Amino acid sequence: MNIHVTMPNGTIRDTFIPNEAMTALAKLGTVTCNPTTGQYAPEALGPALADAHIAVTGWGCPPFTNQVLDAAPRLKLVAHTGGTVAPIVSSALYERGVTVISGNELYAESVAEGTVAYILAALRRLPYYNAHVQTGAWSHHGLNEGLLDQTVGLVGFGAVARYLVPMLRPFRVRVWAYDPFVPQHVFDELGVACVDSLEEIFRTCRVVSLHLPRVPETYHLVDAELLALMQPGALLVNTARGSVVDEAALAGALRAGRIHALLDVFEQEPLAPDSPLRGLDNCILIPHMAGPTRDRFPLVTLALCDDILRFQAGRPLTLEIGLERALSMTNDSKQMGAK
Repeated sequence: MNIHVTMPNGTIRDTFIPNEAMTALAKLGTVTCNPTTGQYAPEALGPALADAHIAVTGWGCPPFTNQVLDAAPRLKLVAHTGGTVAPIVSSALYERGVTVISGNELYAESVAEGTVAYILAALRRLPYYNAHVQTGAWSHHGLNEGLLDQTVGLVGFGAVARYLVPMLRPFRVRVWAYDPFVPQHVFDELGVACVDSLEEIFRTCRVVSLHLPRVPETYHLVDAELLALMQPGALLVNTARGSVVDEAALAGALRAGRIHALLDVFEQEPLAPDSPLRGLDNCILIPHMAGPTRDRFPLVTLALCDDILRFQAGRPLTLEIGLERALSMTNDSKQMGAK
């Protein structure tokens, strides 16, 4: 099979496809790569894939439109090194029988790990105390809190949340979740209490962690009314998408001092210099890096190679993204992550 890597020549491709990963790809077929240092233009993507059976794509790849597919008649599989495939797929791609796989599962696991780190850092106020000691101070005020035996509420129960649950178990937390689109047996299998309303999550959980995609239905879902239900001192963590939270309402709640937050994602990225979220002692701001961590990048490509081998052998795939799943993913090519 002919495999074409659409990712431009440079650091990102070298990080995702170091020598080990390139060797693994080469064992699966004849590999060619984008020779330029830029993404293919939409009109150039199809011709670049004219002889390709498999396209290995990354962040910023143009979408697979009918025009692209007309110029790539041999294409059978798209292996996306990103998490969400929504920015690149189309109904036409699936209608032509092209299979899509992505690194979404590996991204999700890494983001879940990052979420645990964020919860612990925020509850124990690590940034605050680090800054305190760095400036020469030493005394503390006993303002930190632990995760052990807390109640954690998960809003959305997709891949990240499902990886997060077993990571929280050593802390003996009670995990509650809200996601009306997930069958009850999924919650039961993971030992999670499924609640009937968002209000119950925000009212009762000491830690609320958001795990929702960026779709019209989730826009500003977390508003002033929900934030007002949170317990004094409760923590809101967002590793999902910035648009899920009404940032103006959150800034107001934070300024009032009732709650605190750790935000990894924002409506506008990079975060605007004049954002009302800046400069608040009870809000930790992270520049969209919950996951994947750099060490996971080549492992994503190696996992895709394993699935390409399964595809060639006609065996079931582990990383396949069907049309319905693709349509539910975040459609934002400027942001990376898993949903």
